[in-house]
Amino acid sequence: MDTGQLVTAFVTLFVVIDPIGLSPLFVALTRGMGPARRRSIAVSAALIAVGLLTLFGLFGEALLDFVGISMPAFRIAGGILLFLTALDMLFERRTKRREDKVHEQEDDPGDDPSVFPLAVPLTAGPGAMATMILLAGQQGGDWTWVLAVHLVMAGVILLCLLLWMAAGLMERALGPTGINVVTRLLGMLLAALSVQFVIDGIRGAALGL
Repeated sequence: MDTGQLVTAFVTLFVVIDPIGLSPLFVALTRGMGPARRRSIAVSAALIAVGLLTLFGLFGEALLDFVGISMPAFRIAGGILLFLTALDMLFERRTKRREDKVHEQEDDPGDDPSVFPLAVPLTAGPGAMATMILLAGQQGGDWTWVLAVHLVMAGVILLCLLLWMAAGLMERALGPTGINVVTRLLGMLLAALSVQFVIDGIRGAALGL
């Protein structure tokens, strides 16, 4: 194991997880929430993502094989879930639901995007899970390398958390109109990404991967 391999692992996970791209998504998904609630959601999502990616890095292939799920099927399912989230963002359904609930309860604990879609599939999505499986399997599964890969993954998630913590500043900079525009643009990008997940899954199933 050398520094170049660690840098490659970091770049791979950084590109797949995309902390910078997730920041405006976090703003859109937590729109209208207070700072304390946003911090709670950010920490919860980061911890859940780290836990899931660690699980897949250590036991990913064995786990999927045990329950009889192929990686292509996993990609297709993740793509469908992500597409549903994209529809919510495109048509402002999530925001409208929040506005209706404001009059009933100031801080509704049931409207929590930390698990879905923020942790899964946006942060710890099929691509990130597959990447962890592939990276951890390099060098014959040497435990020093496996530990290094997981530390790199934790570093990328930490970057996500730091950027999420600054979501309030980003929201103030963009303003209501800017947030609306960004939300819809990202909804389109998410829809395209979800379709790509499904296409990759279908291609993988056809090739027997």
